Amino acid sequence: MEQKSFFRFLLLFVTAAFVFVFTTTNFSHEPPSTAALFDCSDASSSSPICASRNFLFKKQHRPNTKNGPTTNPTRRRDHVSDVPRHPLDPLTVGEINRVKSLLSTHALFSSRAPHALHSVVLEEPDKNLVKKWEKGDPLPPRKASVIARVGVDYHVLIVDLSSGRVEEVEGPGRGSGFPTMTLEEMNDATWAPFSSADFNRTIVSRGVDLSDVACLPLSSGWFGKSEENRRVMKVQCYSSQGTANFYMRPIEGLTVLLDLDTMEVIEISDTGRVIPVPGSTNTDYRYARASNPEETRLLNPISIEQPRGPSFVIEDGHLVRWANWEFHLKPDPRAGVVISRARVRDPETRELREVMYKGFVSELFVPYMDPTDAWYFKTYMDAGEYGFGLQAMPLVPLNDCPRNAEYMDGVFTAADGTPYVRENMVCVFESYAGDIAWRHSESPITGLPIREVRPKVTLVVRMAASVANYDYIIDWEFQTDGLIRAKVGLSGILMVKGTAYENKNQVKEQEELHGTLLSENVIGVIHDHFVTFHLDLDVDGSNNSFVKVNLKKEETSPGESPRKSYLKAVRNVAKTEKDGQIKLKLYDPSEFHVINAGKTTRVGNPTGYKVVPSGTAASLLDHDDPPQKRGGFTNNQIWVTPYNKSEQWAGGLFTYQSKGEDTLAVWSDRDRDIENKDIVVWYTLGFHHIPCQEDFPIMPTVSSSFDLKPVNFFERNPILRVAPNFEQDLPVCRSDAIPG
Repeated sequence: MEQKSFFRFLLLFVTAAFVFVFTTTNFSHEPPSTAALFDCSDASSSSPICASRNFLFKKQHRPNTKNGPTTNPTRRRDHVSDVPRHPLDPLTVGEINRVKSLLSTHALFSSRAPHALHSVVLEEPDKNLVKKWEKGDPLPPRKASVIARVGVDYHVLIVDLSSGRVEEVEGPGRGSGFPTMTLEEMNDATWAPFSSADFNRTIVSRGVDLSDVACLPLSSGWFGKSEENRRVMKVQCYSSQGTANFYMRPIEGLTVLLDLDTMEVIEISDTGRVIPVPGSTNTDYRYARASNPEETRLLNPISIEQPRGPSFVIEDGHLVRWANWEFHLKPDPRAGVVISRARVRDPETRELREVMYKGFVSELFVPYMDPTDAWYFKTYMDAGEYGFGLQAMPLVPLNDCPRNAEYMDGVFTAADGTPYVRENMVCVFESYAGDIAWRHSESPITGLPIREVRPKVTLVVRMAASVANYDYIIDWEFQTDGLIRAKVGLSGILMVKGTAYENKNQVKEQEELHGTLLSENVIGVIHDHFVTFHLDLDVDGSNNSFVKVNLKKEETSPGESPRKSYLKAVRNVAKTEKDGQIKLKLYDPSEFHVINAGKTTRVGNPTGYKVVPSGTAASLLDHDDPPQKRGGFTNNQIWVTPYNKSEQWAGGLFTYQSKGEDTLAVWSDRDRDIENKDIVVWYTLGFHHIPCQEDFPIMPTVSSSFDLKPVNFFERNPILRVAPNFEQDLPVCRSDAIPG
């Protein structure tokens, strides 16, 4: 009897657990998936969309609208109770719900026309108000900036959260393109082709099972008047049979043109019928699928330990204080991460001095170099079209970020106005890689037994965005000597092209592959990555100037010196924007300073910061090529513009299908005055990528960076007084390994 009672109890327990799991899974606050719009409840349904394993957006990109983190049970945070504590704090869950409520009663949304919110972010207070604000002061009025679609029209709205007033702002108009896509649209677009019988027949005719199809939503760019006044998207698909890395198995030449507003299939192009779908062999990159995971253990684990805890604090949720730095940090759905009010403490005066008012990734331009029918349009603007922050994935502890990292969530808005959380979107940690901050040892010939060394510890702010196949790692690194480093890492998976070739010896002489044969039937297409940063530098205040310090060869006069030549620095202050348009040249070297002529050092030098370039690949496309017109902000590596609150996005506010008439290149051609003004510096990191076999099936990270470095900003070395490390300050960790 006792045994029967036990089994009854066990059965009840298992049943209760099943009900609990089913309830929490199916009755969350997530919006219904697109598949739910089709009747797939009948297990016998033969609808192709019910059979498809098009899991890409359904599982990975659908917003999680729960009020707190879910994937890391060790750090649950209740975002519902968040309140803003700083003028630049992002909108809270409560504020987003307030916006949704106010808009629901607005006249624009009273009709039955379909509507969606493409962007809901803080309308930042005027710069002068933010700079005057001190902790303890009342916050400036909280407002939201909203980009909304109602029917086929788009509206830019300012919502005053206190008064409830909704004001419509005049936007750039329909001719300037469309706003960033919503995640819901991207999700729906991956399913939409299955509503076409022609599409389904084409898939089957290629020998691909509909249940193995995974599709990608691809922005279409702009290539002429035939594409105006209609929001369209192109969809291409892959076979996931036998691998999680479906990107390596393209159904080449099959392109579906969609109407993004109606999700109707406009056109199907199938130019690749003779090209086989590449095989799945050696494409899976997951650790769990390794034939012998222990063989991958080439290194022993490494970790940084901080016995006294981290040296930084994140105060009130978004204000970071570390060493001599203080700055405001927030996630953003378009930019990813925004660094604001970066100030550094002067070691002499103990004053917090202004360096950068606002810095962020403004746009990413990724043109592929294949002009054929299925590829010519692949010229992506990852921030303005997809939302760089919307594509940010939760960071993986111990791998994306070290053990000593702290994490920050992003709170974003779904298309229906519901707030949701992107958990662990940003991490902050101190980094020590054994680098040296400064050192000097005296030679024995001097008789001075001096060996002075200081370790370099830095603070890193990191996010990683997975824009479909590609992964971008963005680091903002702060150093104690006042330097700020912006670093971009590229990883993830190539966007590849299917081919009939299995070996390079099959390729006809002079035939253009537009890339590299990486594996049987797989070509990695040549492409570029350009990452443009918006850098609103306020060096010791807002009145700054841009100075090009050019190194010139000077020849000596006959008899003047045994030397025939030397270099001298020639300083030219940029008067107008065109003076600040810089193309970097190896044999015309220059430094690029942002100075405050109104504040000088003890010996009379104007205080400043300089942009130290790197990642200097330049766009080689014709300036009249439609993609380059849209990406005209990559025509120079450096631009300098006067501060304008409305000029934040290098590709324009409405980037999707834009023609390029509202870009940084257009603004700068106004040639406005920039001397002794509140100025913004724009810097573009560039990468040319000719794929190689080492990039298959997944890419090792390649990275580049640029620096913002003090130049006559401090009176002397600002880390002169930093203490060295001492043995007694650090724990001694002994290996468990037995010496052989």
